[in-house]
Amino acid sequence: MARTMDDPHPHSSAAPALRRLLDLLASGAATEDFAEVLAEARRQGAPAAVLAEIDDATWLALRVHRTMRQHRRREAELTALFDTAGDLAASRDLDAVLQAIVRRARMLLGTDTAYLTLPDQAAGDTYMRVTDGSVSVLFQTLRLSLGDGLGGLVAQTARPYATPDYRTDERFHHTGKIDAGVLDEGLVAIIGVPLLLGGQVIGVLFAADRSPRAFSPDEVALLCTLAAHAAIALDTAKALADTRAALAELNTANAVIQAHSAAVQRAERAHDRLTDLVLRGAEVPDVAAAVAALLGGEVGVRDAEGLALAGRTPGADGLSDAVAASRAEGRAVRAGDSWVCAVLAGQEPLGSIVLHDRPDLDDADRRLFERAGVVTALLLLLRRSVAETENRVRGELLADLLSSPDRDPAGLTARGRRLGVDLGRPHLVLVAMVPAADRARLAGAASRYLFGSRGISAEHGEAVVLLLPEDGGSTPGDAAELAADRLARLAGFPVTVGAGRVAAGPVALAAAYTEGLRCVRALGVLGREGDGASAADLGFLGVLLGDGHDVAAFVGATLGPLLDYDTRRGTELVRTLRAYFDCGGSLTRAKDELHVHVNTVVQRLDRVEILLGHDWNHPERSLELQLALRLQLLAEG
Repeated sequence: MARTMDDPHPHSSAAPALRRLLDLLASGAATEDFAEVLAEARRQGAPAAVLAEIDDATWLALRVHRTMRQHRRREAELTALFDTAGDLAASRDLDAVLQAIVRRARMLLGTDTAYLTLPDQAAGDTYMRVTDGSVSVLFQTLRLSLGDGLGGLVAQTARPYATPDYRTDERFHHTGKIDAGVLDEGLVAIIGVPLLLGGQVIGVLFAADRSPRAFSPDEVALLCTLAAHAAIALDTAKALADTRAALAELNTANAVIQAHSAAVQRAERAHDRLTDLVLRGAEVPDVAAAVAALLGGEVGVRDAEGLALAGRTPGADGLSDAVAASRAEGRAVRAGDSWVCAVLAGQEPLGSIVLHDRPDLDDADRRLFERAGVVTALLLLLRRSVAETENRVRGELLADLLSSPDRDPAGLTARGRRLGVDLGRPHLVLVAMVPAADRARLAGAASRYLFGSRGISAEHGEAVVLLLPEDGGSTPGDAAELAADRLARLAGFPVTVGAGRVAAGPVALAAAYTEGLRCVRALGVLGREGDGASAADLGFLGVLLGDGHDVAAFVGATLGPLLDYDTRRGTELVRTLRAYFDCGGSLTRAKDELHVHVNTVVQRLDRVEILLGHDWNHPERSLELQLALRLQLLAEG
């Protein structure tokens, strides 16, 4: 609470420190400056409560500071990619475009040098086409035999390769000339990615550091995207060179040359249009509509799991082979009367784009179609980055809601509304459970499953919880079954999902989570791992597991005498009765299950009859006992 002007303890308020933290955030101060705020408060003798408040605020400010820094880095990467795309559309100077790509690769990856090599068909080797940050003349004039060095490995396999220490890496062929150039430049860590055109490697783009370093998957994907731009630049330059040669040699081919020039201009205009869509924040359906208008066909886009994102797409069986072929060849492939292009971020599949009703597609239109795949990949990466950030923040809200729904329901509701989650509206709670070792992978799969929806997910306790807006189109059991199937495919292992009832409000949603947790545990006890269901799908067991039913009282009333007897005497009457029912009433099989003599089983069942009555084995009483045994096993688990 803020103090008045005549407060006898002027240092007891945290307001100045909080304002200082906000100033640091606004000015983009260094991380260590934030810790100085708490240190200053201690020096001024602030009370422990104020210090705790400042400590919490400092922690939150540092989180915001890190998030803002990540966003700035992502913004810089996307800006560089858009600038590169603009260079491709606006510049005819191949050297300028390639130099800009290499410079941006060095800047974005923060390396000491970056360079690009191209093959010399006449000499039968490769040479340094562009370098940035190099200080060694020997290195800048290197010529490499085909197949030698890290570049040779990249060219042979058409895949990115990175080494934290080039001189000690034995995966590729070392030569004295290459090693001398690398040593003269002082390079240690090197990454190389292929420039692919029509499935063929036409060059290699490198980034290198003069100290050991490991390159992250994001950095590999970014360098692959820049390499794709470089390949397009080389391809465009080759097309222009071919046109000039045709004009010089064949005056009679004027009509063909004009058609080719028109195709190039059309490709440039199309690329400008697609780039403009990205810059204006368009969505995937907007890009699909633009490509359909440019190519005169119907365009459909789907994600990596085969779900439609825009337009019309055939079923997974009708596309999987074509998508695999496109991914392997690095280009669009024909599939019947349609064309299919894999949408990739480096080597990561993000989905596919399909052009219908265009069996004949010339090279220019095919390249335009492939460029549309690159633009779609940029949009999907941006959407995923934003969605992951939002889901982390919303996941914290969900974790707080499940932990303490009664503490401040109104505050939770208001906080959710600020994050775009209306907790006052009906939601469905799903509880997914796997072994603890796989829970982190399940959390990632849940985030991808909810991508593009208004649902949120979070790890909580022994499970991963998903909160989805109720759509009225399916039952909780259907939703749980669908989630179990999709999460299993995304995670790569069976996932068991229990659904709570549809609820609204923090307290009711927490109760629905409890019901879903009981349900998913019941599925495990029933041997239905990898399945999805709600309490309503579990028959009488589900009725007992639903909210408002006292399962413990039911188990106590049914098995109480046996449980008490086992507790007092240290016997195993409950375990024996369970084995007897599990073995179909066979004393022989039960004694093998319990590893005791058959007379012991008979004696224990006689004691069961004394405690429960002579009708314990009658059908109705037997059903009740078996159900209680299942519930008691569930409670123990």
